[in-house]
Amino acid sequence: MLVKTRGIVLNYIKFRESSIITKIYTEQLGVQSYIVNSVRKKGTGSRIALFQPFTLLDLVVYTSHKGGLSRISEYKSAYPFATIPFDIRKSSILLFLSEVVARTVKEEEENQPLFNFLFNAIIYFDEQEQGFENFHLLFLLQLSHHLGFGPSSGKEIVEQVAFSANAQSLTSAPPVLALQALEVYYDQLLHATEPVEIPNGRVRRELLSVLIRYYQLHVDKLGEIKSLAILSEVLSE
Repeated sequence: MLVKTRGIVLNYIKFRESSIITKIYTEQLGVQSYIVNSVRKKGTGSRIALFQPFTLLDLVVYTSHKGGLSRISEYKSAYPFATIPFDIRKSSILLFLSEVVARTVKEEEENQPLFNFLFNAIIYFDEQEQGFENFHLLFLLQLSHHLGFGPSSGKEIVEQVAFSANAQSLTSAPPVLALQALEVYYDQLLHATEPVEIPNGRVRRELLSVLIRYYQLHVDKLGEIKSLAILSEVLSE
């Protein structure tokens, strides 16, 4: 059976000479994996750009009650990016966030509020020309609510992380005291009605590190986010 749906590319791996296996979060079917043939051709025939992380697609896909890998009948861009591919900061943020989503969103069924949040957030991010330094923090906080463990305050994040195992490794200072200084920024981000002022890249990295640890406490086998190191380097200032 064929299903028409929008989709958000999460990642892909190479398959054989010119094909890929891609994981896509679809509007109608949740997370699905598809074999796509002949997208890595050399020259003008290549369409691999359409399967970069968080690319937004219009799809017609085959479905099967047996599950497993399926195929895509038709695909095209649902929203051509205007800024993300041309800004290393934006593309690094999107790579990081797509990895987090791929590791946390597993359901193979429709979830309209979650899909709408992801789809609209990506478009909003592409439209921002400046002032997007905190986008990944806001995104993760909002995503956590869709995943069912969203915090109500900065204190909730800090206390859970500070009293968890290995909290000491996050900072050289005593965990509770060091992390309490971050509470105010989380509160501002959680209830932001205007851009939040975070002093510098160091504080932003600390906020992200703690937030990732918070995710690890709530998402089973989340593991290491490999693109975090790249993001930290790009946003070091």
